[in-house]
Amino acid sequence: MKLRPLTKYLPKVTEIGLGCWQLGGGWGNPCWDDEIAQKILLSAYNAGIRFFDTADVYGGGQSELSLGRFRTTHPDILVATKLGRTPELYPDGFTKDGIRRAISNSIERLKIDRIDLVQLHCVPRSVLEAGSIFDWLREIRHEGLIRAFGASVESIEEGRICLEQEGLSSLQIIFNIFRQKPITELLPFAQAKEVGVIVRLPLSSGLLTGKISKGTRFGEHDHRHFNRDGRCFNVGETFSRIAFEKGVEMANQVKKFVPERMTMTQMAVRWVLDHEAVSVVIPGASTPGQAEENAAISNLTPLSEELHCTLDDFYRKNVQQYIRGPY
Repeated sequence: MKLRPLTKYLPKVTEIGLGCWQLGGGWGNPCWDDEIAQKILLSAYNAGIRFFDTADVYGGGQSELSLGRFRTTHPDILVATKLGRTPELYPDGFTKDGIRRAISNSIERLKIDRIDLVQLHCVPRSVLEAGSIFDWLREIRHEGLIRAFGASVESIEEGRICLEQEGLSSLQIIFNIFRQKPITELLPFAQAKEVGVIVRLPLSSGLLTGKISKGTRFGEHDHRHFNRDGRCFNVGETFSRIAFEKGVEMANQVKKFVPERMTMTQMAVRWVLDHEAVSVVIPGASTPGQAEENAAISNLTPLSEELHCTLDDFYRKNVQQYIRGPY
């Protein structure tokens, strides 16, 4: 597994990580299954993954508990978690004491003394603009409860606001073949600031696996069912702000660009990795096999310049006009 720099405050990270939203069936299944979670974590670890991204609200804290149990026997992993979406804080209850409590609760669930990386979890833009929350994180880092802090954002503008903050270590963004705007409008700024970029949703909620059809039905607890149009949280987290039916049509068109002896999933994740500003990409996995397959993409040859140009042209001509709302 290849390594890339994330921040001066932490060691280099594996360029493929594991997004732990789905861990153990937490995505689309109201019952958390720690036995499955441990199998997925071990599979990812054995495949070379050492970067694990979770959040205090995933599974109501169960994701952190599962990851904490795993870390007791695998202390060399790097744990990144997120805060800011619990009822105590979101949307307008952000205080220094509340942030410190959230971090302390995560420390307890993760069974560690200090969290490697704490990220703001898509907090309101007004909170980012006010800036006090970053002062609190700097203070908490100085106290030794966290090693580094970053932010997970929904839009380019939110990302730029965060990049102005001294000491910001990472920026987590949605970036994939259907969401290419960061290439020119965010990635260069992150590089200039020496801020690591963590990429979530590289497969656009599964669209870029090529395995979803218009007839696909999702469970009632799956965000692709209840948040398809952004009714419950930002629509960008589901199908990259593209209407489901249109997204399926686009994915079917992208299939024809997949190189021989490569899957669509491999092409989509490799496309993300081919951007040097990216530190780590964090696809999720709901089975051990998926974790292994994702990790193996690190060893694939970069896509050709011709294919990158083709996918860029496809995005500009066929995708960007269908992305709903600002991003």
